[in-house]
Amino acid sequence: MNVIISVVAGVLLLVISFVTVQQGHVAVVTVFGKYRRVLYPGLNFRIPFIEKIFRKVSIQNRSVELQFQAVTADQANVSFSSMVLYAVLNQEENTIKNVAFKFMDEKSFMQALVRTTEGVVRGYVATKKQSEILALRREIVDEVKAQMDHTLEEWGYHLIDLQINDINFDEEIMRSMAKVVASNNLKAAAEFEGQALLITKTKAAEAEGNAIKIAAEAEREAARLRGQGVALFREEVAKGITQAAKEMQDANIDISVILFSMWTEAIKNFAAEGQGNVIFLDGSSEGMQRNIQQLMAMNNPVTRKVDK
Repeated sequence: MNVIISVVAGVLLLVISFVTVQQGHVAVVTVFGKYRRVLYPGLNFRIPFIEKIFRKVSIQNRSVELQFQAVTADQANVSFSSMVLYAVLNQEENTIKNVAFKFMDEKSFMQALVRTTEGVVRGYVATKKQSEILALRREIVDEVKAQMDHTLEEWGYHLIDLQINDINFDEEIMRSMAKVVASNNLKAAAEFEGQALLITKTKAAEAEGNAIKIAAEAEREAARLRGQGVALFREEVAKGITQAAKEMQDANIDISVILFSMWTEAIKNFAAEGQGNVIFLDGSSEGMQRNIQQLMAMNNPVTRKVDK
């Protein structure tokens, strides 16, 4: 009977001498209340009744949701909804000792973590105006990380990330901000519309100017061609008259006949091209003689040209 009791006692003692640590955790062992060593994941041996599991520490990533308010430099209340992601710094012995013994319990650590994070955010927001806060989400995260990394390392943790999910202002401030955004949008739309109208009018003016320029160039070219045509016509007429005068002079015919012919041809054209207009001509013999004398006065240049 005593043997059976001894065997059972030995088995029980052997069973309680081994402890299993789950993956993602480590166990801190104390002897009579004093730190002794760290047990890592798997099956571990301990001295029964002497070595005690003081605390099991999770080395996995952990998160906590935060909701708090802050006040900006211009006295606007801002509500934050955020998530803090943190973990044990590493699995080294000194780090695990800090995590196990720095705080009285897990609740105390969480309270310190939350209050420290809120304090850093409130201190940063207090230096900014409410109109700047929405654009500073990344800067707030960087500020929290910069100030909390050293503190958390002393506790045996490190801050992996801070996610700011929502930033909300008081309802009255939100309405005023919406009005500012709407007025800015209207202003931008008016500016774009004005620029579009200016561009349209500028292009229309440029097109009109180009059209006027093209028309002026065309008119100038047409005038030049008309002038060349008139000059050529006069040149051919002068050549014809000169040739006729020379031939009549060679035939001993008075060249005033040419002038008389030109006069009668002009009267004929008056009648043909007059289009119903009334043209008064002196048809008397005196008038005829006067007109011939005037034409004869024009004969001298032609005669001189023929003589040459």
